[in-house]
Amino acid sequence: MVIRVVVADDQAVVRTAFAGLLGTQPDIEVVGEAEDGAAAVRIAAEHRPDVALLDIRMPGLNGIEAAREIIAASGGATRALMLTTFGLDEYVYDALTAGASGFLLKDATFPELLHAVRVVADGRALLSPDVTGRLIAEFTRQRVAAPPARSVEGLTTREVEVLVLIARGLSNGDIADRLTITAHTVKTHINRLFAKMELRDRAQAVILAYELGLVVAGSGAGGIRAAGPDAGR
Repeated sequence: MVIRVVVADDQAVVRTAFAGLLGTQPDIEVVGEAEDGAAAVRIAAEHRPDVALLDIRMPGLNGIEAAREIIAASGGATRALMLTTFGLDEYVYDALTAGASGFLLKDATFPELLHAVRVVADGRALLSPDVTGRLIAEFTRQRVAAPPARSVEGLTTREVEVLVLIARGLSNGDIADRLTITAHTVKTHINRLFAKMELRDRAQAVILAYELGLVVAGSGAGGIRAAGPDAGR
């Protein structure tokens, strides 16, 4: 399957470089380039790409609003991957809540770029425990002070444990090893968790875990610490 990509960045050098690199791959096709969010929305509507690679900070319609419009217009078929200059960009949390599937630093290596596009195109969230976990913790610290709109009352203890481990950046295989269960069982728990909490992907699961206070900033994988095994009981 060929992954169709739209690249949007107001810096022509960056935009052209990313598009050129992606275009060298037989499984990736760059179907359009945009200099701002409004152009990205128009091009995405015309070409229906699998992935929209969007700079967060663009003049006029920024990348976050563009992501929200593109995702809504495509019914979630187009996945948004955000480009940012700094690891602690103040807008990354808002990008994830807008529906983006992850983010990529502009100084990412070529292999990292390819990996990010392929992961997002495959319907997965690009969430590294050492970067994304720390970043979300930083920008949700004040938000979790208010009572969350949702609770874990409808989840089983095991589903809460799985949610915490997802927020810590563990893969299904890692979760299976940690809980001493099969990968199939992990997938079943995740499917039930997502259905109960109306989550689209792991990015939303991470945000939910932080909003509920199940994980907090501290020590451990990715600079985050689980709130404890009894957090969801």
